[in-house]
Order: sequence, then structure tokens, then C-alpha cells
Amino acid sequence: MNNEKVVLDNMSMQRALTRITYEIIEKNKGVNNLVLIGIKTRGVYLAKRIANRLKKLENTDVPVIELDITNYRDDKKEKNNSQKVATNVVDINEKNIVLVDDVLFTGRTVRAALGAINEIGRPKRINLAVLVDRGHHELPIRADFVGKNIPSSKDETIKVLVSEIDDRDGVEITKK
Repeated sequence: MNNEKVVLDNMSMQRALTRITYEIIEKNKGVNNLVLIGIKTRGVYLAKRIANRLKKLENTDVPVIELDITNYRDDKKEKNNSQKVATNVVDINEKNIVLVDDVLFTGRTVRAALGAINEIGRPKRINLAVLVDRGHHELPIRADFVGKNIPSSKDETIKVLVSEIDDRDGVEITKK
């Protein structure tokens, strides 16, 4: 039997995203020259939510690129050459990028995303925003903006729920 434990409810998740948004504005001294890149699937929805908050706070549309890192993963042998790396592509050369994902675990997804970003341009700087950092990094990667640090064991699963897919928002921990 799975015993799910809610670690972020809807309101806590919204507050975490709002805090990340303010930190992004502060670190970038505004939103000029800023592009958000969401890692499919849930990172895209989180990036769009951050972009909406940035619009409300700074009255500027910040572009959001949807990044598919499937072909860049080091644990996938076969490549799909017909698969597009990114949609909504804007010029990222010399831009400040905030890469957005739901959970930072081993760091391998972020490593793959950096390889994919390299295919679409050469940004000035890349920062990483994650809703949850659960530890257990296998690569020297750390997030610049973290919604919540959730120490976890390797026999647990962290599940981020977004209303666009899951009909509700939240973060749960489940024992395998």
C-alpha cells in the first residue's frame, strides 16, 4: 500500500512559485533580457506560471520555451531524430536564461537540458529554478531558486502535481 504524504498543498505551492518569481526579478535586476525555459512536462507549466507572475509584477511578457530533453538523456540509447528539441523558440543568444523544472534529484535531467540549450543558442547566463530539491545529486549541479528543499530517501518518490495535468496542485512523497 502506498502511503502518500502531502508536503506542499496548493497554497504552499503558489507561495513557493511567488517567492521564486521575486528571487528571479532580484537576481536579474528586473526582467529585461530574460527568457524562461521549462523542461517538459511539468517544468513547462511551472515556467508559464512564473511568466504570468512576472507579467503581473513587471508588466513585461517574458518568453517561455518548452524544452524536450529526451534525446539528450544519458540513459536513453536510441535517439528520435524527428523530435523537436524546443518549441516557442526565441533568440536566446546573450540572454539570461532561467531553466525551470519540477524536481532536482540526480542532476541528470539538468545536464541533458544544458546540452539541449546548447543546440538552440548561447545564452549569457543560465540559472536553475526548481520547485523541489530532494537531494541525492550525482552531478555538481545546484539550483539557484528553490521552492522547497525536501530531504528524501532513495526509496521515496516525489510527485509534483499541476492542475493542468493532474486536476490539482501539490507535492507528495510516496514510499516505493
